[in-house]
Amino acid sequence: MAMAKSKTLFSIFFIPLLFSTLITARDPRFDRSLSPKSLGLRKEKLSHLHFYFHDILSGQNPTAVRVAQAAMTATSPTVFGAVMMADDPLTVGPEPNSKVIGKAQGIYASASQNDLGLLMVLNFAFMEGKYNGSTVSLLGRNAVFSGVREMSIVGGSGVFRFARGYAQAKTVWLNTTSGDAIVEYNVYVLHY
Repeated sequence: MAMAKSKTLFSIFFIPLLFSTLITARDPRFDRSLSPKSLGLRKEKLSHLHFYFHDILSGQNPTAVRVAQAAMTATSPTVFGAVMMADDPLTVGPEPNSKVIGKAQGIYASASQNDLGLLMVLNFAFMEGKYNGSTVSLLGRNAVFSGVREMSIVGGSGVFRFARGYAQAKTVWLNTTSGDAIVEYNVYVLHY
């Protein structure tokens, strides 16, 4: 009788534990909570970045090229449907020969039928100083003919991990025939 009781107790406790272990092994957790300090994150900082974006569509060495367009793009007054791939230099000053500090790499597309409104999806990849190798990711609407445009900073890498903030763009120079432009950027980034 004592043996039967011990087998019953064994069955009551061990068998459910065994099944629980098997079920957990098949369904591992994919998430966990972490302390920011465990990733080396310290107090959050606010950085202001100021640079010039050179978008060159003309000449033998353009920095932005059209990679796609809709059937109606050629007749659209806003070039609706045009998609551009960019690898534009970022410089300290507005002059074309100013020191290059990084590149704006990504896509922008004409996304409005009523005005020149671009969808911007860019990484600002820095190549100088303490930001060398770090990126800031921009996503937003760029109403080209507005005096100052504001777009979101949605992330980053390197020094800018966990970045968030906004960028203000202001056209310094625009050639309406070629589409070449120089744009001043003031970027405000919260990061660790």
